[in-house]
Amino acid sequence: MSDITMPRLSDTMEDGVVATWLKQVGDTVTRGEVLAEIETDKALMELEAYDDGVLERIIAAPGTRVPIGEPIAILGDGTAPAASPAPSSTVQQAESAATRQPAQERSEPADTAAEQRRIAQQPSPADAAPARSAASSDAVRRKSSPLARKIAQELGVDIATVTGTGPGGRITRLDVENAHAAESSDAAQTTAAPERAEPGTTATPASGDYDEIPLTTIQRVSATRLTESKQQAPHIYLTSAIDVTELLAFRTRINETLADTGAGKVSVNDLLVKAVATALRASPAVNVSFAGDTLRRHHGIHLGVAVATPAGLLVPVIRDADRKTVSAIAAETRDKAERARDRKLRAEEMTGGTFTISNLGMYGIEHFTAVINPPEAAILAIGAATDELRLDGDEVVSRKVLRVTMSADHRAIDGAVAAQFLAQLKELVEHPLRIVT
Repeated sequence: MSDITMPRLSDTMEDGVVATWLKQVGDTVTRGEVLAEIETDKALMELEAYDDGVLERIIAAPGTRVPIGEPIAILGDGTAPAASPAPSSTVQQAESAATRQPAQERSEPADTAAEQRRIAQQPSPADAAPARSAASSDAVRRKSSPLARKIAQELGVDIATVTGTGPGGRITRLDVENAHAAESSDAAQTTAAPERAEPGTTATPASGDYDEIPLTTIQRVSATRLTESKQQAPHIYLTSAIDVTELLAFRTRINETLADTGAGKVSVNDLLVKAVATALRASPAVNVSFAGDTLRRHHGIHLGVAVATPAGLLVPVIRDADRKTVSAIAAETRDKAERARDRKLRAEEMTGGTFTISNLGMYGIEHFTAVINPPEAAILAIGAATDELRLDGDEVVSRKVLRVTMSADHRAIDGAVAAQFLAQLKELVEHPLRIVT
């Protein structure tokens, strides 16, 4: 008999959430078979069995957050009696509180303890609600994950009314959270505005005037890491205005050529990724990370490209971007962005970055500053290209101009070094043929 423990599935992972058990108690397990899906700080990962055996007990029910190394199930030879999954979170909290009490307070007559266990095992008022027909219940169960059903119960969402966006219409956790947010928005619109507070008093939200939405694992870890980044890394910010008129025309010519070959199109962001990679190759002093008493100058240029997903911000990494063609970068970026939104990226595809790019230009944002993604030492924030009037000799002409802002860790990168990098990047982008030669 051996414990199946919560594995470390990424370098930044401290705990994980059991999303779904793909094997049930009593099932025979073969080494290498997928037992469960684990939600980490970066992706939805598969947990494989390390040994052959029979799943004798599930300790962590779907939706349970478990620290790395703690047992989540027990694998044996099938001789032990089958055990149900761990009790509900309410009972777990009650038992946990009991174990923290002094021994003399826990000493109680056997009939009292039995009565408390009987009460704890009784269905909650939510469980006592009128049930739908068996056929309808089974259909919803088949089309939704255990984690989605648990979150729906916690948020008070009728999962039968939720539209699934997963494979085959399967209802996911994000579908439930989005449905809850929509219901909350509708409720807020029908709620009367609170009375104006008297002068000199502080208005506090009344009970029911807000919703508490649990953070996803990605959001929780991102909040911790980015807070540490701002507190530990002294940020400096440098902004450069770049004329991208020629770059846009160059992109049109590239896409016309690619259309003849049946290849996918190249975006402005793809060209900027290639330009940044080329500029980093010429400025190795920027491709670094701060490591206490040392500075790590990386040999490879591995660019992280920030992608917004319903679960939070993910950063797939384009490895050796300086050695790849623009069309190869475009294809890889599209593929990884789509899989990031579907939580299908592997952990190794989101680690090892040496420099990150965050582009909000598609949302019409002209200028912003970004927080460095540790342990990297810099990130480039890219805004939208806008029409601006410029002097061309004695003539006033209209040009497309976008602004990029570099956030740099001043411990690792001096202001002059960062300025030289931006000057090289500007030169490349304004003469786009140099990006691909």
